[in-house]
Amino acid sequence: MKASIALLASILISICSNCHANGALTVVANIDKELINLSRHEVRNLFMGIATRYKLSAISLPPKNHTRIIFNTRILGLTESRIQSYWAQMRFTGRKEAPKEIASEELMLEYLRNNKGAVGYLPAGVSLPDELTVIYKIF
Repeated sequence: MKASIALLASILISICSNCHANGALTVVANIDKELINLSRHEVRNLFMGIATRYKLSAISLPPKNHTRIIFNTRILGLTESRIQSYWAQMRFTGRKEAPKEIASEELMLEYLRNNKGAVGYLPAGVSLPDELTVIYKIF
């Protein structure tokens, strides 16, 4: 098990370096192969804690992660400081909680594999396990 995770991590890292250059990402979910294709607006709403028509749980990478920076810029349209300010206000007023943060792309992939309804973003080109489905692509 540990050997397969290490192999997956090394493959992911090599793929990520190429994908980071062009900013291509995929939003993936563990949804039992339902046919779901979200729009950019729906993905943004999901990651900003706004209700969507699907029962999905957004998962994010940590603030300084390059993949997160690309996601924030291209999908949310906000800087990290604006996002942190938004979530601080939501927590203070008791309205919403920020998405759970996962430390790395490798751990994100593992978390998504093991949690039904979880949605996250990864560099495009990452080899996805059968449990995960691409629901949005960012080129």
